[in-house]
Amino acid sequence: MGIAFIGFLFIAVFLFLFYAGNGSGRSILNPGTPIPVETPLEVLKKRYARGEIDRDEYEERRRYCE
Repeated sequence: MGIAFIGFLFIAVFLFLFYAGNGSGRSILNPGTPIPVETPLEVLKKRYARGEIDRDEYEERRRYCE
């Protein structure tokens, strides 16, 4: 009886983890597609577009990235 109860608990925990979503309807065990990661050059382009760096700094860092 003890082994059956432990087996039941194991199955219950597995099913909970499999079907319990993280709020987005996806299973915890299958998170889906990974979050895209930006390349350093993409980050640099965005910083230049926002005006965080000037043209000279952009060109210098772009040459370093390539």
